[in-house]
Amino acid sequence: MYSIEYDMAVDRLRDLRAEADAAARARRLRAARRWARRAEYATRRAARASAAVR
Repeated sequence: MYSIEYDMAVDRLRDLRAEADAAARARRLRAARRWARRAEYATRRAARASAAVR
């Protein structure tokens, strides 16, 4: 009986870790997209400022 309960607990922890890893990957992906978008906007802003000076 102990072994079955232990195995169930180990499986549950494995599932929880997998869910946490997936959530962390999704968070990092969203952050990377946000920073890439900000960098693109900054590049465009710098190009417009440079063109305005000429």
